[in-house]
Amino acid sequence: MNTIQLGKKFKLYTAVSLCLTLIISLFMMYPASAATLMSSNFNNGQFTGWTPTSGNWSVVQDNGNYVYYQSGTSEGRTSAGNQSWTDYSVEADVKVENFNGSNRTYITGRYEDGNNFYAASLYNSSGGTLELRKKVGGSTTTLASKSNYGLAAGTWYTVKLEMSGSTIKMYVNGNLELTAADSSLTSGAVGLIAYKTVAKFDNVVVSDSEPSPSPTLSPDPTPTPSPEPTPTPDPSPTSSPEPTLTPTPIPGALSEYRLTGFAEGNTGGGSIAETDSRYKKVYNATDLALAVKKGSGIKVIEIMNDLDLGWNEIPESAKITSIVAHNSPLTHPVLKTTGVSKIYIDSFNGLTIFSANGSKIKHAAFVIKYSSNLIIRNLEFDELWEWDEATKGNYDKNDWDFITIEGASNKVWIDHCTFNKAYDGVLDVKKGSNGVTVSWSAFRADDQSSNSWVTQQVNAMESNLSAYPMYAYLRSSAVGLSKSDIIAIAAGQKKGHLVGSTEFASDNPNLEVTLHHNYYQDIQDRMPRLRGGNVHAYNIVMDSAGGWAAKKKITSEMENAMSSKGYKFGVTSNGAISTEDGAVLVEKSQIIGVQYPMRNNQADPADASYTGKIKALDTIYSLNGSTFRGNSDTANSPLAPVPAPVKAFSWNGFSSLPYNYTADDPSTLKARLTASNGSGAGKLSMSKENWLLTNY
Repeated sequence: MNTIQLGKKFKLYTAVSLCLTLIISLFMMYPASAATLMSSNFNNGQFTGWTPTSGNWSVVQDNGNYVYYQSGTSEGRTSAGNQSWTDYSVEADVKVENFNGSNRTYITGRYEDGNNFYAASLYNSSGGTLELRKKVGGSTTTLASKSNYGLAAGTWYTVKLEMSGSTIKMYVNGNLELTAADSSLTSGAVGLIAYKTVAKFDNVVVSDSEPSPSPTLSPDPTPTPSPEPTPTPDPSPTSSPEPTLTPTPIPGALSEYRLTGFAEGNTGGGSIAETDSRYKKVYNATDLALAVKKGSGIKVIEIMNDLDLGWNEIPESAKITSIVAHNSPLTHPVLKTTGVSKIYIDSFNGLTIFSANGSKIKHAAFVIKYSSNLIIRNLEFDELWEWDEATKGNYDKNDWDFITIEGASNKVWIDHCTFNKAYDGVLDVKKGSNGVTVSWSAFRADDQSSNSWVTQQVNAMESNLSAYPMYAYLRSSAVGLSKSDIIAIAAGQKKGHLVGSTEFASDNPNLEVTLHHNYYQDIQDRMPRLRGGNVHAYNIVMDSAGGWAAKKKITSEMENAMSSKGYKFGVTSNGAISTEDGAVLVEKSQIIGVQYPMRNNQADPADASYTGKIKALDTIYSLNGSTFRGNSDTANSPLAPVPAPVKAFSWNGFSSLPYNYTADDPSTLKARLTASNGSGAGKLSMSKENWLLTNY
């Protein structure tokens, strides 16, 4: 071979080597994304590729979307995919319509047959339980579990089962919840199983495991969509954080706004400077999503302006693990366009969320879970109600509350906030959460104006009666309510505070809530409603005069006509309620236009286990022109609890309240709380530094 030929071959070899080197380097620098092995959204109305082996499977519409539905009440199994799949994830949207007691719904992987698979399980037991399970040779084992998760029927959850080698993981709504190790099964297809449950499935996606990137050549993560720097975690013990501000407490005028009650000791995010990397100014949904993302390290969130946070009106960059889609709206013309979001504040220890100007948040429900030292101040929450045709006025479909405190969270202070009308409750506390104070806040009914939230809903129904059979029936001669009557009756808020969501739950005795200087306008029930635990309510006003007047618009003939169709439309008239040995003290408060101001049983008055302890001290009660001031145990007191025999009042777990407080005279309370500097958001003018304080 001559020199020229050798030279050409050398050059070709060199070129090929360089190309291969470049290609390998690119793969190392930019690892391939996980490939989609299979996906099913059932939008063609078929379950092509799926093989049911038991149960009753079909494709049906759910709020306009096609979903895969298992309607049998024994065991329903269906599978798809390839038995040779090994390391992959399977993700699906899951909604259990009916758990039929305590039963399970599975997303399964490495599915060989009905007796061999791994499963991510939704289990309606122990307050709602997540499980990683395996079934091998027909024998089932739980590999890992998490109880008190709060699973709810009729709610969509995004569930992912990930299998890589012997590592098995379960994600729910984008959050890693469970991890286990097991090597019993190495390959198999995917399956959906409804074990004695009625369930719906959608958006099934199977992806292979992503290759591990090179630790030295991997590029920087994709930049975040937020216009401000990405939140950073708390500094490590050896780092030097920026100095915190320590404003001097203000004596005098602001001292009445200090933190008191069961939340005393709550530090929030602390008083830190705006220049601190842990201080996040939020201008939009993406900013908020990043700030409240689990592990963000943010300590102070300042809401700079009003936020519209409905699922259909926020950008894709905000749709991360901290913000997920809530139950889809069905009737309100605005919400059907905007959608509703659920925002998780999960596992924070030390966080303050506030607005200096009383900003408004719309179309979103907040869930606080496994968190402590959390403060929310000077915010308004709005536009989270719609007419309920689906459950004929029971309001049991959407589960929209403005704020839910759960997961044994403790030391939570909600102060100077305004809550408008909501579909379900307004602010609930459950699952053993304690150390909660709600103060100087306003809970308001719809104002019934020409463009109010309720009026917009009624106008939409009035123009299309055939689409709203319950509303049409109320307007028909069978009942005879006018449009204005319906607006007036619907204007009130059905439920206030549910404290303890599950009968006789083992963690109900841990519940602790203080309510003070709150104004409740036409709230019809639950101020509060307690199961176990302790609630201290002082200097609150239950002003239900408007609701009491609206209640009189419904005659007994109207009630009978509605009852014959199974419709529930009216005005409940309850005040504070204690059940299941809970202790509620209502002190130096004012109650107006409430038929049953103090209740002690809502299940079975003859069963003392359902009866709670409740007492009123120096409280003013007015109804139908009569006024009483005194205690619930005063002779012939209209504040005496009903309907069960009275239990002697005592606190649970202590003999006297573990905090000091100063109560105002109830005779001036309504005027004080409705004044320009009274209860609610935007009423108190303070510097940003003072909003971060808990003592003045």
